[in-house]
Amino acid sequence: MSIQNLVRPDFSGVVSVAVDGQAVFRGEYGFADKANEIPNRVDTRFGTASAGKVFVAAAILGLIEKGVLRFESTIGEILKFDMKSIDPGITVRQLLNHTSGIPDYFDESVMTEYEELWIDFPNYRIRKSADLIPLFISKPMMYEKGARFQYNNTGYVVLGLIIEEMTGKSFDVYLKESIFDPAGMADTGYYELDRLPARCASAYIFDEERKEYRTNIYSIDAKGTGAGGAFTTAPDVEEMHERIQGEAL
Repeated sequence: MSIQNLVRPDFSGVVSVAVDGQAVFRGEYGFADKANEIPNRVDTRFGTASAGKVFVAAAILGLIEKGVLRFESTIGEILKFDMKSIDPGITVRQLLNHTSGIPDYFDESVMTEYEELWIDFPNYRIRKSADLIPLFISKPMMYEKGARFQYNNTGYVVLGLIIEEMTGKSFDVYLKESIFDPAGMADTGYYELDRLPARCASAYIFDEERKEYRTNIYSIDAKGTGAGGAFTTAPDVEEMHERIQGEAL
């Protein structure tokens, strides 16, 4: 069965398959902008949502490799704001592997739609990781640190804050300098939704009631944070994968 036969008729995006660093298949499907019928291309930038967590993890591992940070470093040692009921003994390791128990501002076991967050807190105000602190800082711990695994968005917001504290740079600038530029990922970055560069695809949500697509601009952060939201292209993702596999990153 060919890849073409596996792609659903309503799929919109890019499919890229690489073997030993060489692209063996690339397919372009649907529109980057449905209203204006601008087609997706191989170099179209797509928002990655939580897939962007891998970039944050790579940056943290780089800091550990440099000796700037340790897996067992705690948030209480690093961050300077009042933790309230959050356990200051949570470690970097626990944040990375989703075992911290830190209160999740978007608990996917309870909330079904990300846009529910913005009922009382407008999404256009979220332009850096620190902007999300009010959404979780007053909540209780979900469970004792290290007790179990539960996917957690706040953990990666905090990792973004740790990057900023340890480097003195905003986390997206540091990721550009330490991950994207060295890997040749020229089309990858964190962009504000109201200041998008060229070739960025609009993201869409299907409205079941009206049976039509709408853009997600009122559903996500105005700019990506440690929890996700980077824009990238299929070739850039391939480039990073090859660098990691070859231990060049």
